[in-house]
Amino acid sequence: MSGILYLCATPIGNLKDITARVLETLEQVDLIAAEDTRNSIHLLTHFGIRTPMTSYHEYNKTEKAYSLIHSLKEGKNIALITDAGTPAISDPGEVLVRMCIEEGITVTSLPGPAACITALTVSGLPTRRFCFEGFLPSDKKERKQILEELKTESRTIILYEAPHHLKKCLKDLHEALGQRKITLCRELTKRFETVFATTIEEAMEYYETEEPRGEYVLVVAGRDLKEAVLTERQKYSDVPIRQQVETLMEKGMDKKSAMKEVAGLRGIPKREVYKACLPGDGEE
Repeated sequence: MSGILYLCATPIGNLKDITARVLETLEQVDLIAAEDTRNSIHLLTHFGIRTPMTSYHEYNKTEKAYSLIHSLKEGKNIALITDAGTPAISDPGEVLVRMCIEEGITVTSLPGPAACITALTVSGLPTRRFCFEGFLPSDKKERKQILEELKTESRTIILYEAPHHLKKCLKDLHEALGQRKITLCRELTKRFETVFATTIEEAMEYYETEEPRGEYVLVVAGRDLKEAVLTERQKYSDVPIRQQVETLMEKGMDKKSAMKEVAGLRGIPKREVYKACLPGDGEE
């Protein structure tokens, strides 16, 4: 039988956040695949774990995955850990997980710390609906496309950012999203944990004189749905009702459906649309 791949969440700061189940698993597996063995050795040494380690990171994620899958097929159990937090979240581990599933190898996750969820819960922003974007792409074209998509995103947005890119990230967010609420979290679960609830514009001003330090989790308010509806309706304010109905009919919609659609888009009663479309009647 094949072995099992265990996704083991490790502390994002405070070592006491590690779970008893993760410690037990790290001791019992045959091998630990770590994003950075130099970093992970401190964690393992702290808890007296002597399980062999191998590196699994962004630059060997595909090639090394084949080797790890070979070991799993031989019946070895492997634990995957990242530098901090939950493996496969904005992490090369997602490649190994996908390949294991394709090969029919059992993958199980041992839940624990995740910076994105930790930041969301302390942000003060809506938590019922949210989306996680990780790090914005460095490629200009791809970055522009993602930011364009986020303009209309009504869910709370969670991003990661390195300190040396924070100012540019805030500038890009301001240009794309305008003035939004934002909570900047750093050093989460550590002694100097900082949760800075502000606006994008005020954050830009703050970091003109303060140097960003540490890895950041940015929690950004989604687009206000009422504002989105008003903006959508404003697009049609200069277009005659009859013309808008006829345009929809030209696209294949029957008249009744077109009038209902126009009423919904404009936020007006259907009878008002019907009246505007009567033969010989004037426009709005």
